[in-house]
Amino acid sequence: MAERRNPLPDLLRRQLDEAHHGLLRVHKALLDHERARYESSNGPIGGPGAFLQLVIHDPVFAWLRPISEFVVQIDEFVSSRDARNPADGEALLDQARDLLVPSESGTDFQQKYYRALQESDDVVEAHAEWKLASFQMRPSR
Repeated sequence: MAERRNPLPDLLRRQLDEAHHGLLRVHKALLDHERARYESSNGPIGGPGAFLQLVIHDPVFAWLRPISEFVVQIDEFVSSRDARNPADGEALLDQARDLLVPSESGTDFQQKYYRALQESDDVVEAHAEWKLASFQMRPSR
């Protein structure tokens, strides 16, 4: 029996997939950067399990949760077998673009994102790729 798929327009599905991929890339760069900052102050983190526990529970990593949660939102929207309103998908794209806005004087997330951009070439590269992709994700209205 064929699996029922969420009947999203192809363009919107591609845009959401690109947003998902781009957010994951930025998230990984930020995690790597924050891990290095953490280890420079606290010593090496054990293995991947110990790092995951820190990411989940340590306040140092709490500012990254909005990206983690948003990646999950996009994934759930796209992978749902239930019919989804394309306008909700467009709204997710808008929210994704609004999420990764660095600012020296914005929210805690924006300030820490700004700091990471100042400190890490990998974060800058991921951000630049995200900005290019998010520009291409603009809905054609």
